[in-house]
Amino acid sequence: MQAIMETVFDAAYLATVITLGVRMIRHSAGGQFRLFGWMAAVLGAGDAFHLVPRALALCTTGLENYTVALGLGKWITSVTMTVFYLLLYHVWRQRYQVRGRAGLTFAVYALAAARVGLCMMPQNRWLSADAPLSWGIYRNIPFALLGLVIIVLFFHSARAQNDRAFRWMWLTIVLSFGFYIPVVLWADVAPAIGMLMIPKTCAYVWTVLIGYFAMKKEEQK
Repeated sequence: MQAIMETVFDAAYLATVITLGVRMIRHSAGGQFRLFGWMAAVLGAGDAFHLVPRALALCTTGLENYTVALGLGKWITSVTMTVFYLLLYHVWRQRYQVRGRAGLTFAVYALAAARVGLCMMPQNRWLSADAPLSWGIYRNIPFALLGLVIIVLFFHSARAQNDRAFRWMWLTIVLSFGFYIPVVLWADVAPAIGMLMIPKTCAYVWTVLIGYFAMKKEEQK
């Protein structure tokens, strides 16, 4: 039952975010919404590297027989999620017509570089069945800080400009990290905590839908 339900959920998620991303790339007039489309496409394509092997494992011989494929997929997803937040940062700059602020941009890219650099360290042992928790924490510290920066930026900008379309963007990111962090810390000792990845995934779908519906509304004016 878990295999069927999880596979259907993941397939629906990937189909939704990739389809919406492609539609935004193809049908937007450019600028922030085309960038948002690439962001959604990167999200879906990156997650597919982990979710597709996981679905195969659940529906066949079990997760323990797909350790390398799952680890490689998780590795790729960790990098593409970082790219996702870099693109979201540039969506913020375009939507609110931000100019300058080189220090902020440097900080965002420095956190992203630190995250990717830590993901590339062999100590992560991505392809091993007993990857260390400590490195899972290390590589997620700059990632969480990057997310915090994006949360603050969207929270203040949406409020300052009364941007109703993006007024909950900050909350979707808060929820995604709120559900993700317990999985990083405790899923190995309490596997049931891994179920939090479901609402975390829903939070990302909400993020993509915010951009898609904003595009549909603003480009009909």
